[in-house]
Amino acid sequence: MLVDSHCHLDRVDLSPFDGQMSLALKAARDAGVNKFLCVAIDKNNQKDVLALADSYDEVYASVGIHPLNTKGQEADVDYLVGTAQHARVIAIGETGLDYYYADETKQEQAGLFKTHVEAAVKTNLPLIIHTRDAKQDTLDILTDGGAEKVGGVLHCFTESLEMALQAIEMGFYISFSGILTFKNADELRQTAKALPLDKILVETDSPYLTPVPFRGKPNSPRHVLDVAKCLAEVRGVSLQEIGARTTENFHRLFNLE
Repeated sequence: MLVDSHCHLDRVDLSPFDGQMSLALKAARDAGVNKFLCVAIDKNNQKDVLALADSYDEVYASVGIHPLNTKGQEADVDYLVGTAQHARVIAIGETGLDYYYADETKQEQAGLFKTHVEAAVKTNLPLIIHTRDAKQDTLDILTDGGAEKVGGVLHCFTESLEMALQAIEMGFYISFSGILTFKNADELRQTAKALPLDKILVETDSPYLTPVPFRGKPNSPRHVLDVAKCLAEVRGVSLQEIGARTTENFHRLFNLE
């Protein structure tokens, strides 16, 4: 059994599935993927994310605003805490810092990130972190905000082994996406090999980052199987072990039975 620990179901191309979300989820189940965390990126798509979680028992939701969506998407702690009361919400995010694409909005990103950390601590929900080219600032904001009280996940991880280990010390998990399968991702694969298996998750981040051998085609949750296969090969263990351990990790992190 596998879990897609980070996907954007509201943005998945449903044309390969006759336009039906139910068929997209069935295709994932047929590939052994049985649970999905649909992640919010701003106020505009929050309603769609919650509706999907309400419609499908195997779909969970988050509440948050992506660091690249700061413009016109201000959110205070009350908004995040209030929306997180929805029964299907199991995480705060995605939030974080992205200096690769939006270095000019550092200040706005930091302010919004701190708000998410505060909301996570208030709701006792784990954080979903997006971080790119912002290693120290990300760790500093998490530390200063007391994020170790709730933990979370550094999703779609592409940073250094050093950063991953520091995050793990704070109670965070590390999630790998289809990037792990890319030809130029040797360093990332070495990081995946070095980390403790009880701190690893797998994801698609669909509809983005389709893994090899399906590059160039639409991504959907069924392809988390290909990420898991790559991780199993990198670590020299069976696919069954990767499935069991990453599923157990998902349940532990998000406080699910």
